[in-house]
Parts: sequence; structure tokens; C-alpha cells
Amino acid sequence: MKTFGFRGRDFIDAELDYTVEEWETLIEVSLELKKRFLMGEDIGHILKNKSLFMIFYNQSLRTRNSFETGITHLGGHANNLEPGKIYTPALEGEEEAYSTERVSDVANVLSRMGHAISIRAYGDPVKWVYGKSNRVMKEFAKYSDIPVINMECDKFHPTQALADLVTIKEKFGQFKGVKYTYTYAYSASTHKPRAVPQSLILAPVKMGMDVTFGYPKGFELDPKVIDQCKKWAEANGSKFNITHDMKEAFEGADVVYPKAWCPVSMLSFPEEGKVSDHVKAQKEVDKCKKWICDKKMLSYASKDAYYMHCLPADRGMEVSNEVIDGPQSIVFDEAENRMHTIMAIMALTMGSRM
Repeated sequence: MKTFGFRGRDFIDAELDYTVEEWETLIEVSLELKKRFLMGEDIGHILKNKSLFMIFYNQSLRTRNSFETGITHLGGHANNLEPGKIYTPALEGEEEAYSTERVSDVANVLSRMGHAISIRAYGDPVKWVYGKSNRVMKEFAKYSDIPVINMECDKFHPTQALADLVTIKEKFGQFKGVKYTYTYAYSASTHKPRAVPQSLILAPVKMGMDVTFGYPKGFELDPKVIDQCKKWAEANGSKFNITHDMKEAFEGADVVYPKAWCPVSMLSFPEEGKVSDHVKAQKEVDKCKKWICDKKMLSYASKDAYYMHCLPADRGMEVSNEVIDGPQSIVFDEAENRMHTIMAIMALTMGSRM
């Protein structure tokens, strides 16, 4: 198990920046830590006396508790720095007197006190300017001497991607040859970023799965993400297909992952500086109510196909109760694996050997 090369590294655009071999190590370490946890072994020496600073601009259940509980199991401690109760970190030129503090100053201070900074930011906190929250995280990394971990930005959600890969590895034992489908699913909300869909097509293609991506026209992802998926599929001999028909996307799939994200019309994309348009976006969203994963839709997948979702799922919109609560659903396996995979990320990047 090769763990060198991880210590001190940021985990922001990990789907792009980390190699296949490094993702394999992350998966292996995640499964090892899960085994030790389930066996009741003491793993508190791994990050003993280490401190993690968490900054959540957005709400969280699984991510926050996975980080906070995970580092406790590893012997460390998490400090929750809630925006509004601290001076809000701001980019240069966006400071407000006695309300914000420049990101560079916050990063410099925290890196002298602890061992990693984790951040979640997208949507309203960055006025829906695509790429801005990712830029904020990289600004933290520029001025920090400790790792910066992406807990979800407007581009990527790498900790979710790792948990989902581990879950698939547990079910199939491999990635090559697995037919994986990611599609849009209807939600009445227009406040869901592209982070999960972009991460959850990049990572499976990178690891060699045959990926089908389905969505209604108008819900396109970042063209750079799509181009990268095509390049990786060509390089590793896997498949990457796009369709605008949900039934077609589901046909023969071993794994289906239907989830909502906001349409292109809502925000600046791919350029910065445009104003978000929730009214126009809502009109586009309301046309897609038939994009639901119900029992009939799931029947188009392979007989033993698994249903996945990062949660929270909008029941009755994205998915029916009989699917998410049914025998083919592995959503709670995914949720459980969030903690073990996040422990692996922290263990490898925050400087201790297991």
C-alpha cells in the first residue's frame, strides 16, 4: 500500500489531480479503515492531537458528521468555523469592513494552528457565479501550509465520489466492465449545483467503468468535464455515451444514479459575471417531471442493478419510495462509506502513518 505523496496535498480537484493509482490507494485505505472500525480496533493514533478546521457555507448532514466523527475516531478534533460567527473569508476586493476577512489572512492564521482546512461552498454564498467557490478554495490553498479539502464546491464533490467508488468496489469487486449510468432526475429545486454529477461521471470513467450520461437538453455540464471523460474513456478502453432519454440511459445498466442539478439557464456558465435567473430555470425544471426513477424506470436496467444517490433525495420527485426503500437501493451503504472514505483522505493528507 503506497501512501507516500499524499501528505500535505490539497484535495480540491481530486478527480483531475490525483492519478488512478492514487485513487486506488484511497479506496484501499478506506476499506482498511472500515474493516478496523467494524472490528472495534483502536485507530486513534493515526491523527492523534491533530486539528481540522471546517467551514460550511452550506448546510450538511453526511459530510459534516463524516468529517467530525471520522477525525474523532482517528484521535483528532474538528473545529466548526461557522460563517457569520467568524469574520467571513472574502477574496481581495470583496471585503466589507468589520464583516469579512481576506482569505489569505484566514488561511495564514489557521495553517499556524491546525493540520487541515475543509470547506463547503456553492450557490448563494458565491452568488451562483460558476467556478467562484472552487476559486475561493484554491485561494485558501495558495496561502495555507496545510491541506485544503473540498467538502463540495460548485465544480466538484470529490469526497462523495470516493465514497461512491468504494461502494461500487464493495458490490462488484472491480470497476472494469461495470455499466454505470448517471442521469438527471426531477426536483422542484433550482438550487442544486453541478458538483455531484460532474464528479460522478469523471471518477467512474477515470477508473474504467462504462459510463452512460443522460439528461434533458438544457442541463448540460461543463464542456471541459465532458471532454475529459471522452479522453479518459478513449485512453483506458472504456465507454462514455451521452443520451437525452432516461429509458435509453437505464437500459442494461448495472448501476443507476439519477439526481437533480440546476439547468444551464440559471447561472453564469461557463463564463463568470452573468446574473443567475431562477425564474427561467424553474420553467426548465418544471418540464422534466417525467425524469423520475420509479419501479418501471428501474426495470429497464439489468435485473440486479443497484440504485445510488448521494442523499438527500427528493422522494416523489427524483425517486419513488419503492425504489429508494427497495432491495436494489444502496444509498445507506454510500452514506455509511462517507465516514470511512473521509477518514482515509484525512489520514493520508494530514501527515500520519497508519
